[in-house]
Amino acid sequence: MNNRLRMDFQVSFNLNEKVFLRDPESSEVGKKLVKSAIDLIYELGFEHFTFKKLAVEVNTTEATVYRYFENKHRLLLYILNWYWNYMEFLLEFRLQNVTDTKVKLQTIIELLTQELPESSGKMDYNKRYLNQIIISESSKVYLVKEVKEINKSEVFKPYKDLCGKIAEVVSEYNPAYQFPRSLSSTLIETSHYQQFFCNYLPRLTDSKGGDQKTFTAGFLSDLLFKTLDHS
Repeated sequence: MNNRLRMDFQVSFNLNEKVFLRDPESSEVGKKLVKSAIDLIYELGFEHFTFKKLAVEVNTTEATVYRYFENKHRLLLYILNWYWNYMEFLLEFRLQNVTDTKVKLQTIIELLTQELPESSGKMDYNKRYLNQIIISESSKVYLVKEVKEINKSEVFKPYKDLCGKIAEVVSEYNPAYQFPRSLSSTLIETSHYQQFFCNYLPRLTDSKGGDQKTFTAGFLSDLLFKTLDHS
């Protein structure tokens, strides 16, 4: 399967209002803020990304940025919520006519390790940058001391929903397997960590220097089916 897909669709998501102060989709400035934030977070890293730098990039004021997001953690949450909703959409789109459960699981592994497909319409976020942000930065929204309090607002629901969808396929493949959600979240997080390690800490992997996504897909497939076929 071609790793660079192009799909003709337009989608929009109703994201949790607790993530933002003003919906970025409600104005051109808001949309530009999110698009530019993705570019800057990719370029600078989340630690060095600031609202001041974003304001300069968009040619607006720092106060304007704060009208949309309380802080940069919430902005990252917004980006991740969009991504997880998009991934769930792609999963449902790709699996809608698939009946073989093994093929379904293989398709899920492809989705977790491919770059996001290009698309027409208004979805003009840089998909390659977004994919790299997910790999490098996504754990920073929940590996925080305040995670229990943040979770009360259900801002991680899109991630949980995606895990739930994958868990359904796991249970369909092996109804006797006792840990479908744990395996689903492990697959997602492992796909991120292994791709990151291949790039920056290769001795934490068994990669031989080839394509990181191909290696990660092979590792996930081995892990998934050996777990499910021998349980």
